[in-house]
Amino acid sequence: MYQANEHRYETMKYLRCGKSGLLLPRVSLGLWHNFGSVDCYENMREILFEAFDSGITHFDLANNYGPSYGSAEENFGRILASDLRPYRDEMIISTKAGYDMWPGPYGNWGSRKYLMASLDQSLRRMGLDYVDIFYHHRPDPDTPLEETMNALSDIVRQGKALYVGLSNYRSDQLREAAAILRENKTPLLIAQPRYNMFDRWVESDGLLDTAAECGCGVICFSPLAQGLLTNRYLNGIPADSRAARNHFLKAENITEEKLLTIQRLQEIAEGRNQSLAQLALSWVLRENKVTSVLIGASRKSQIDDNVQIIKHLDFTTNELSAIEEVLR
Repeated sequence: MYQANEHRYETMKYLRCGKSGLLLPRVSLGLWHNFGSVDCYENMREILFEAFDSGITHFDLANNYGPSYGSAEENFGRILASDLRPYRDEMIISTKAGYDMWPGPYGNWGSRKYLMASLDQSLRRMGLDYVDIFYHHRPDPDTPLEETMNALSDIVRQGKALYVGLSNYRSDQLREAAAILRENKTPLLIAQPRYNMFDRWVESDGLLDTAAECGCGVICFSPLAQGLLTNRYLNGIPADSRAARNHFLKAENITEEKLLTIQRLQEIAEGRNQSLAQLALSWVLRENKVTSVLIGASRKSQIDDNVQIIKHLDFTTNELSAIEEVLR
């Protein structure tokens, strides 16, 4: 039986999430890869144990994480039941109504029917009575925003979620959604955008400031640009990489210019005694406007490597200027 490290809270740093009473770890674990039905179950257990032992209390899922769809929630639920149940109240578990979950017109987007059914399925898969955070995963261009937000409010009233989150919402959308939730007295805890050194749309959009105005925190996904901001691509495209397998990261997008940028960022990382991945994660957290950063892991050693950033989140003015020069 798993016994958690009794010193797990001594090294992780936690930050208040918006204007809520909740603290989140600066590093959170996303289960979008390596927790599906095609993956090694024992490896999943080792990753989760290492994360929790390192002070990571927030575990981020969605109904369609796998593959196959739903299998990440099922596997997380199995490990929760067999090993982590005594620690449930020390954990923040989030899930989302994700993309294309089941055939037909009711397994996608933002209708009341989809959100309600999605969360009911997620709770069954994980063996939970409630999740701490339930997200709407992307804005729906066709469903009235009031319908989606009112469904989230009712989910909280039913006790199936403690807080709600909004993923992939831009500033204007977040502001409008927050106003509806505020009127409903529903706690909007967090916004979840994609943000990394190569994808900085949140800066021009003003999302970080908008989230602060709305009283919610920010947690960023894809901080390593799907592996680009790691040492995997320093010398080109490895045969076993995501880009070579033509997943979401496309080989044709990895140009000579981008590889040169990666190499120059690696030099800055070495000057800070960090790996490139550690530099990229620290950079996302360089201001307290970002509450937490979501990491993925294929093995437990990656958890320890990533958590080391907690010791080195500060940047000098010269380091930030050098990074901007490289990214320009």
